[in-house]
Amino acid sequence: MPSEANARVLSGFLDYLRIEKGLAPLSIAAYTTDIGQFAGFLEKKKRSLLAARRIDVRDFLQQLFANAVDGRSVGRKLSALRHLYRYLLLDNKTEHDPTLNLESPRQWKVLPKSLAREEIEATLAAPLGLQARTSSRNSKEATALGVRDHAMLEVFYAGALRVSEIISAKLADLKLEAGYMLVHGKGDRERVVPLGKSAQDALSKYLMQSRPVLEAGRGGGRKAMQTAPVKNSPLLFITRHGRNLTRQRVWQMVRVASAASGRSASPHMLRHSCATHMVENGADLRTVQTILGHADISTTQVYTHLALDRLRTVYQRHHPRAKAR
Repeated sequence: MPSEANARVLSGFLDYLRIEKGLAPLSIAAYTTDIGQFAGFLEKKKRSLLAARRIDVRDFLQQLFANAVDGRSVGRKLSALRHLYRYLLLDNKTEHDPTLNLESPRQWKVLPKSLAREEIEATLAAPLGLQARTSSRNSKEATALGVRDHAMLEVFYAGALRVSEIISAKLADLKLEAGYMLVHGKGDRERVVPLGKSAQDALSKYLMQSRPVLEAGRGGGRKAMQTAPVKNSPLLFITRHGRNLTRQRVWQMVRVASAASGRSASPHMLRHSCATHMVENGADLRTVQTILGHADISTTQVYTHLALDRLRTVYQRHHPRAKAR
C-alpha cells in the first residue's frame, strides 16, 4: 500500500493516462502495478516517488533481475517509470527525471549475489567453533578441521577463487611469506592472487597445527584404521588421512559456515563478494579482472555500475561544482 504522498502522485498520473491519453483499463492496471511496485521499493528506503534518484531506479530493476523477472517485464516497468517522470516534469511536480539516460535492461548483466561485509565476517569465523561443538569423536581432529575450513574460507574471500581452483591448489603454489599464491584457472591460465594478512595468518595456523593432524589421520575410529593415510600429499587443502577434497564437500562446508550469517551461501558467492567489496572500496576493473582471472574485461564489467556509483559519490563529495549552489 503506497504512502499518502506516493498515492497522490500515482492517482494524478493515472487520471492523466485515463483522461488525456485515453488508455484502456488493462493498460491502466499495468501502470498501477508497475509504479506501485517501485513506490513500495522506495518506501523501504524511506524515499518518495518525487525524491527518487537514478540509483534507486537502477537498484529496483536490478532487484527484479535478481528475483528472476524476465527482461521484457523489466523493460516494461522501466517504460512505465519513464512515462511517470515525463508527466511529473511537464506538470512541474519534479525538477529531475531519474530514468534519464538509463540504458535498456536488455543490455544489463545481472550482478551476482554477494554477502554483506558483516555476513562475510560471521561466515569466516563460523568454522573455528563449529567442528569442536558438533564432533564428540575426537576434539583434536575436530579442531584441525575447523582450522582448515577457516583457512579455506579466508582464501576464498581474499583471492576470489573458484571451487576447482581451491581443491587443486598445491603447497608449492603458496608463497606465504610473500603474501600471494599461484592459481591455475580456466584454460590452464595461471594468475597471481594476493592473500592479505588475515588469510596469511589463517594459512599459517592451518599448516602448522591442522594439516599434520589431518595427514596423519589420527583418532578416526574403526573406519579410519581401515583407511591408510596418504603421506606427503602435494595438495594445499586435504581431508582426514591426507586425501583430496571434493567439490561437494567444499560446497557443504561453505553452506554450513554461512548459516551463521543467516544466509545460505555458495563458494561462488564468496568469490563475487570479494570482487564487489573491492569495487565498492575503489578498485579499478582491470585489477578486479586480474584477480578474478577473467580472460576478457567484458566479463568483469558486470561490476561496472558499482564502480560508477562510487565515482559519482566521490565526485559529489569532493568537486566544488558538484553541489547545487
